[in-house]
Amino acid sequence: MEFHINKDTIKDEGKTKIVIPKEMWKVLNPDEKFVIIDKGTERPFTGKYYDFEEEGIYVCKQCGAELYSSEDKFDAMCGWPSFDDVINKASVERVLDKDGVRTEIICSNCKGHLGHVFSGEGFTPKNTRHCVNSISIEFEPRKKKEEKATLEN
Repeated sequence: MEFHINKDTIKDEGKTKIVIPKEMWKVLNPDEKFVIIDKGTERPFTGKYYDFEEEGIYVCKQCGAELYSSEDKFDAMCGWPSFDDVINKASVERVLDKDGVRTEIICSNCKGHLGHVFSGEGFTPKNTRHCVNSISIEFEPRKKKEEKATLEN
């Protein structure tokens, strides 16, 4: 999926945030809606990007906002894609989960559910694990992203 849209840039608490208009959001199928809107979870070890190692970026399935880089992806052996950082600190929000214990991660642009974030596990030097549902993201290969940037300039 490619998004060739006019993105507005705003400052949010000193962080640059790319805002993608709601008219450009993808229409979700029932499985995507269950996870992204209803805050469900896909079964572990079943997601498209769990055991996936290509170079590129991961964007929000619903709105196309850039979220994660393959450079920050690692295998936490938990059953879901894991990242120890985000592309832009303003692209992912952390909110207390309804269980009152875990920290949910959502797309800052569309508020779609991505998964949960955990700290202190020691998997990487950054000591953070964004545990993301594959169904909440789309992958854009590095080559395609570079071509798109060239066309926009």
